[in-house]
Order: sequence, then C-alpha cells, then structure tokens
Amino acid sequence: MAQSTVLAQPLMLPCGAVLKNRIAKAAMTEGLADGTNRANERFTTLYSRWGEGGAALLITGNVLIDRWHLERGGNLAIDGEQGNEALAALADMASAAKAHGAHIWMQLNHAGRQTQKMINPRPNAPSDVGLKMGNGRFGTPTPLSAVQIETIIAGFAHAAKTAEQCGFDGVQVHAAHGYLMSQFLSPLSNRRDDEWGGSLENRARILLTIVERIRETVAPGFAVAVKLNSADFQRGGFSEDDSVTVAGWLADAGVDMIEVSGGNYEQPRMIDFNRKDPLAAQKRESTRRREAYFLEFVPKLRAAVSIPVMVTGGFRSRDAMEAAIGDDGVDVIGLGRPLVLDPDGAAHLLEGMAERLESRDDDLVIGGGLLGPRSPISFLRDLNAWAALGWYYEHIYALADGKQPDRSLSAFRALLAYDRTEGAAARRLVRN
Repeated sequence: MAQSTVLAQPLMLPCGAVLKNRIAKAAMTEGLADGTNRANERFTTLYSRWGEGGAALLITGNVLIDRWHLERGGNLAIDGEQGNEALAALADMASAAKAHGAHIWMQLNHAGRQTQKMINPRPNAPSDVGLKMGNGRFGTPTPLSAVQIETIIAGFAHAAKTAEQCGFDGVQVHAAHGYLMSQFLSPLSNRRDDEWGGSLENRARILLTIVERIRETVAPGFAVAVKLNSADFQRGGFSEDDSVTVAGWLADAGVDMIEVSGGNYEQPRMIDFNRKDPLAAQKRESTRRREAYFLEFVPKLRAAVSIPVMVTGGFRSRDAMEAAIGDDGVDVIGLGRPLVLDPDGAAHLLEGMAERLESRDDDLVIGGGLLGPRSPISFLRDLNAWAALGWYYEHIYALADGKQPDRSLSAFRALLAYDRTEGAAARRLVRN
C-alpha cells in the first residue's frame, strides 16, 4: 500500500505553529483524575501512548474550569491556583505527549446544566431550562449572575495560561455538544434578556470574550481553537446559519482552528446517528456515502472563514479522509474511537499500512430490535448510548494502565463497570 501524501502534508496555523501532518487525536473524556481532579501518572502513560501513534495533534478530553461543574467525576480541572505537584503532573503529561513531535492542546470546558446530579444537583447555566433526557441524572439549573459570568470568563483565561506554563501548545474552548458555551449559543437553553441573551450577538458574547481574554493572556505563538456545533439539531435551536456567523466572529477574534461538530446530550449527533428522530434516516444515508458526520456543513463554513477547519466524527477509511482534505475543504481529520482501539492508527494510515481503521460502534448494543439503540423507547436508546460510551471508557483506562484493550468486553459489562466507576469518582471528590 502506498503512503498517504495528502494526510502527511504539514499545516501552518495562523499563530505560526506547524502541525506535522493532517491527523489529530480528537478530544475524548478520559475520567482518570482522582478526587482532587488533578493529573497523575495514568494521564502521562495514556498521552505517551497516543503521542507515539503518529498524529500531529493531540487534544485532551474535557479540562473543567470549575470543579462544581464537571462533565464527570474523573475530569481534570483547573479551578483557581494549582500547587506545584499539580503543575508538575500537567507538565509531565504535556512532555510525554510531545516526545515524538506531536502538539498537545488542552480542551477547556464548563459543563453547565450537563453536570450530573451526583456532582452538583443545582448547576449553573444561562437560564433555568433543564435537560429533557437523562432519566433523572441531571438537575434543574440555576441562572448565572453577571458576576458569575465574569468569573467564568476569567477562569477560562487562567486555565489557558496554566496550560501554556505547563508546556501545552494550545487550548481548545469547547463550545459544542450542549456544554455551557453551547448552552449560551442556543436560544432553547438561553432565555436571558440581558447582554448575554436574546440576539445571536449577545448569546455569543461570552464565547467571544473568552477567546479575546485568552488571546490577551497567552503568547502569540500559543494556539487558540474552538470546537463549535454546526447545529444542535433541535427545532428553534442553534442553526447552521448561526454557526457560520459565529465562526466568522471567532476568526476575527484570532482563533487558529475551528473543529466542526454537532448535537448535545438531547440530540447526540456527535456519537450516534441511529436515534429515532425525523432526520435520522437521511443522516444515516449521508454517513454511509461520505463517512464523516458533518462534512455537508464545511462548504457553507468555508464561504465565511479561511482559517483551518477540523472535522471529527465518522472517519474510518483513508480514502474518505484524503477526499475530505482534497475535495471538501477540510484541513485536519479528527479521529477519536479508532485511536482507542489502535493507538498507532494515524501512523498506519500515513505509512500506507492500513486503508481503514477499526470501529466497534455497530455491535456495541445491550439489546436488539425494540430493546436496541433504535428503540422507540428513549430510556432504552439512552441505555445503549451509555453502554457504548462505557465500552470505550474501559479501553481508555486500559491504555492508561499500559495494557491492551479487551475487545471481548460486552457492552452490558461495560455499562455496569462504567456506572460503578462514575459513582466512585463522584464520591471521591474533595471539595475545598
């Protein structure tokens, strides 16, 4: 098999940083932190392994800027000043990731209303609009005050500066998948009537302010990226036209790359196109034809911005990745789950050793027919989605422990293990 010259092309970012090829390890939440939400040797082992795998860029999973608003109990968090031990652990993680020439960016986030009850029963959000899913996992949020919003903005800037000091090459602000920035952008979850709500300009204000504050805080060569929904796929929510407009504002604010994604916990298009909704059949057919979930949106985005664009979700074959870069205007291919099963997957693609990366998504189910992931019963669909997530989490844990993934693990066993791990992580949380 021939080597991939398209995927092997270097890419210079607006800040001047150069990625050695066009493949990125996309963000996947790791869940490896202890009760203090600090880095440890397991993060170092995991990112050393991914750093050896050939990808030019490694984006961490969620690093939360508020320990009361975690996506899960085992998240990393940079909440206030970090002690020397915590900073040293982050530096070890960054150094291990970069040992073979990869860049590492820290993904910064605040979960907002998507904070589970066992972590915070009354999380903050733009408005008091709760999630319409989760089977009781999430509480009704409390609207943020203007003072709290400013604290959040400062928290993102502080976390970005901490990442830079610890040797990370950049940060990615998570403004997708229904987390806090996404909640502000959507008129369904943002019902405010002050300067942070109402018009799209007001709803985007917190995100743009965070980007500007980070840019003021870090060195010019430090990369600043944003993960942005193409849409949240909910009637009356954040639309593709909204996304294009916000992307243009972000480019003007000095962002180095936009990663295109979509959906939220209520419509998890970033992980599952098989849910029972009006667009599911159309999206499944599109995915079969072009693999990547959000490629259709890229030409629309490209008409508005010239900065690099990364697309994650669905890529499996080298042909599709090369076509996305050569024909569709994509600059960077994001890979997630395939690099859990094969941490060397990027190198295998680049060196011509693989035409396609493996995925287990289709057979990770805990029931068939009416009990499976396409069930008309939302509880059963959610259960299957959680089981698939748990299966990959268990394999991330294996990589972090220096082991190989156990591909014989069933989705049901993974779901049980995931629930045990998440509950234990939440109970271990130490509050200062």
